[in-house]
Amino acid sequence: MPSSSTPTERQRRLGAELRKMRTAAEATTSYAAGLLGVDRTKISNMEVGVRPVTPERVRTLACNYACSDVRYVEALVSMAEQRDRGWWEQYRGTLPSGLLDIAELEWHAVRIRTAQTVHLPGLLHTDGYARAVFGAVLPVLSRLEIELRVAHRMKRQQVLQREHPVDYVGYVHEAALRMQFGGRKVTQEQLAHLCELSERENIELRVVPVDRGAFPGAGHALLYAHGVVPQLDTVQLDSAHGPDFLHAEAQLTKYRAHLDWMDDAALGSTESRDFIHAISRHL
Repeated sequence: MPSSSTPTERQRRLGAELRKMRTAAEATTSYAAGLLGVDRTKISNMEVGVRPVTPERVRTLACNYACSDVRYVEALVSMAEQRDRGWWEQYRGTLPSGLLDIAELEWHAVRIRTAQTVHLPGLLHTDGYARAVFGAVLPVLSRLEIELRVAHRMKRQQVLQREHPVDYVGYVHEAALRMQFGGRKVTQEQLAHLCELSERENIELRVVPVDRGAFPGAGHALLYAHGVVPQLDTVQLDSAHGPDFLHAEAQLTKYRAHLDWMDDAALGSTESRDFIHAISRHL
């Protein structure tokens, strides 16, 4: 099976889970190589996502690592089975790979929670608002690069509209609602769009007013993608160098607590819609 010098984040995650199982079993790479009849280098490559692993090999490793969590093993097998090219692959070579990894993460999530303090949630953007956001980055993007990013962001929204849409919860700080990306008219259209989307059964939008005071993680945006099993949850953080993907248990625990804080502090869904409408009227 051919190797890949640029594995996707999902491929790296599968490899990381195989390494986690092996170390939990206190097994060596030599032991794993003996199980599969390959050399140790191939095991190392599998565990960093560079070399694909078949579903059969996932089962063999899990069995001999004495992993008894059937749902977890089957989730890993499913990751190994998925070889179809997702829609995001059409952007490979024209957009940064991190943006494609976010789209793939969202596509496979069973639930998404996000906390936003400056920008509004990407999956809820209008094209005008998204264009204004991408037009305000450094280094400055060309018109073509901006339009590619806008088109990609609009296609990401399929996860909210497909036959079995993902459950989505967005916590938005009041400051983000008042930031006029694109000017007054674009912002008003965006706020109206938020209210419309929040009426959907699978979308919950909650506002954290400024009078709630200080809150954790005020300096960055956060996306928490729930996997088919809790062990496959992933946190994605924005940064100047691109998205960061975290999945260590301590990190997941920290950001679950962060979102729980936001949930306690935020207005209810109906109150949040009324709040957004009021801000829009006074822009």
